[in-house]
Amino acid sequence: MEEVEIPQYFLCPISLMIMKDPVTTVTGITYDRESIEMWLLTAEEEAEAEAEAVTCPVTKQKLPRDTELLTPNHMLRRLIQAWCIANASKGIDRIPTPKYPLDKSHMLRLVRQVNNHQICVEALRKIDALVIENEKNKKCLEEVGVIKAMISFIVKSFKERKLITSLEQALRIFHLVWSPTTKNEQLVKENHDLIEAILWILRSEMMNNNQVIIKTHAMMVLKNVIEVSSSNLLSGLQPEFFQEMVSILRKESKYHISQQATKVALQVLIDTCPWGRNKHKIVESGAIFELIELELCNTEKRVSELIFCILAHLCTCADGRAEFLKHAAGIGVVTKNTLRVSSTTDDCAIQILGSISKFSATKEVLIEMLRIGAVSKLCMVIQADCEDYLKKKAMEILRTHSYAWSNSPCVQIYLLT
Repeated sequence: MEEVEIPQYFLCPISLMIMKDPVTTVTGITYDRESIEMWLLTAEEEAEAEAEAVTCPVTKQKLPRDTELLTPNHMLRRLIQAWCIANASKGIDRIPTPKYPLDKSHMLRLVRQVNNHQICVEALRKIDALVIENEKNKKCLEEVGVIKAMISFIVKSFKERKLITSLEQALRIFHLVWSPTTKNEQLVKENHDLIEAILWILRSEMMNNNQVIIKTHAMMVLKNVIEVSSSNLLSGLQPEFFQEMVSILRKESKYHISQQATKVALQVLIDTCPWGRNKHKIVESGAIFELIELELCNTEKRVSELIFCILAHLCTCADGRAEFLKHAAGIGVVTKNTLRVSSTTDDCAIQILGSISKFSATKEVLIEMLRIGAVSKLCMVIQADCEDYLKKKAMEILRTHSYAWSNSPCVQIYLLT
């Protein structure tokens, strides 16, 4: 491409690229819209954290945070477009006429149309397109109440048992727009109907090819909700809730349907585990068997970390340890992945082995630990580059059961040193 000298005033002061949609701030400086909006968004978050005003990148004067105060510089845009066309033969791409953002009143009208059953499908389609288009649309839609409208639509579909394709758009809009603001949290923290609606979607059979996509979106929404739910809602979750999470794990270990949904299911189990009798409900749902089966065929680090975290939680209760030991590969899979995946899995693995050796150390269990290499792995932990508390925990396990493992030469060496 022939080298072309670009007029300086065509370049955005922030990105130093040719401006596609030049806008002028109240300080009189012109920027590309995308660059200055990103600057305002980032600077706003930093300013709020440090209690400072947002400033203009060039003049350092105070700058209003409202992006609606940015004035399109039509004359400069036309000059840039004309210059690009004139230099097209030299490899300069034409700058298309920008699509100006919709105002709040238009978005509010779209959100209200979701409640009208005659035009809700078209309204959801338009909102979905706006959400995907840019971050400003997401923020504006959140401000006009799109989260509340999506919750209302999802719950209404559940109560009327109408499994329509627009549910996919409603779930995607919710997840993409969602932010844990106080207003949004109030809408979901005690919303049992929304939880029931999501479970209904997960249990339903769709008569199309979008089944996996819809259920994955439903899981993403569930994760958003669970993260901010009240202790009252979390401790009151029914056994059916955990059975559905375990069902997702089972399908992934057998059919490898959606790893994204699997990760969310694992995270949801971690978030709900500490509340009420949830540990027992999770164990009774058959989670431990499915977690071990999933780990046996898993190759991703993050999934292993989540699985080990849940197993460590569940092995703190007697029925959890009993179910863990029932699986022939339970101790084996923990032993195999210790010192192989990450420091997170090492931490959880030592917790699991510690719980087993302290509360469930029958003669058979201790022999099994020695036979499959768990004892040798504990010795390796002591000499590996691990945290000191992990080494101390490993040594504590070895010393506690030294009588049972006295025939192992490696154990004797570490007890002596």
